[in-house]
Amino acid sequence: MPASRLERMATPDFILRLREKIGRELLWLTGVTAIVVKDDAVLLVERADNGRITPVTGIVDPGEQPAVAAEREILEEAGIVAEAEALVWVHSLPPQTFINGDRAQFMDIVLRCRWVSGDPHPADGENVRAWWCPIDELDDAGLAGEMPERIRTALEYDGTARFER
Repeated sequence: MPASRLERMATPDFILRLREKIGRELLWLTGVTAIVVKDDAVLLVERADNGRITPVTGIVDPGEQPAVAAEREILEEAGIVAEAEALVWVHSLPPQTFINGDRAQFMDIVLRCRWVSGDPHPADGENVRAWWCPIDELDDAGLAGEMPERIRTALEYDGTARFER
């Protein structure tokens, strides 16, 4: 499947409508990273668009609460029912340019989530693999970029959210 098709598959309709008006200009978006914990394992996915291994991530829809967005993305992408337990980190990511030239910058909200039910599988085509990675094997999982720090922050959560300054 061509990369441009994969990009569009994961792009919410509200962003496509905005892009019709603003073109490829930098767009500020709110994203979520959902760190789903089950016993001594963390849910990971392998993305179909770029092959990166990450926790479930996604874009918050207009008017949607971040915890609801995280729970929705987990179900859509990995077929898992989970419940957001805690806000653990809020930070802005550097601007990025996608393969099609669109530019965006994300405010990332990292949430620790608790597994409720379901077995992980690539549920919507955004991922080619979804699985429980034992926590003691995370260093060897091939996690993309800053994902190990996001996961570590969620696993070490002590009741206080982390905010970048």
